[in-house]
Amino acid sequence: MAYSDFNLAKVKNDFGLTLEESRNLFVDTKPVLPSATLTTLLSDYVPLATSISTEKARSEFLIAPILAEVRRLLNYQISLFSGNEFNVDSQRGLQGFCDYIISGSPEQLYISAPVTIIFEAKKEDIIGGLGQCVAAMVAAQIFNQSKGNEVERIYGSVTTGTNWKFLFLEGTVVYIDQIEYYIKEVDKILGILLQPFQPVLIAV
Repeated sequence: MAYSDFNLAKVKNDFGLTLEESRNLFVDTKPVLPSATLTTLLSDYVPLATSISTEKARSEFLIAPILAEVRRLLNYQISLFSGNEFNVDSQRGLQGFCDYIISGSPEQLYISAPVTIIFEAKKEDIIGGLGQCVAAMVAAQIFNQSKGNEVERIYGSVTTGTNWKFLFLEGTVVYIDQIEYYIKEVDKILGILLQPFQPVLIAV
């Protein structure tokens, strides 16, 4: 059993979670203007990725450049992982590969605590990817606790590259944003992605 075996109902039942789906979680989050480099890349890549329309193309041409922009904006004080194994508790199915992981540590050679954001890139099915994402977020919570480097809130996102759905985990409550953001709102997406790292952003 692995992250990919979880749907939303199963992860809720297996880990005793409560779901809160009625709020606009990031209404007060300020947009962050993308760099000229990212703007140029996306103007080229959005038509290309949507024409190819594979999960791999969307991941490489849309998601990766945006996440790399977040790392650059934070002066490389966070680490970004793509396609890494994240095995935390095999007995409970918290194992397997994550499309993307962001850690609040600058250590790039291996995943270290605190793991702050988990992404699952699903081709067209945002809702279908939520269970897998939440399972990985629970794993991140356990991982951080085991390393003595807890954070109050684990963020997650399920994205097709063009559509982004954000959520976060606090204790045993999963807050799923009512709003779905689109690639044309990349400034808002960047603002949300930077939110967990405000202390780092201030230092930068």
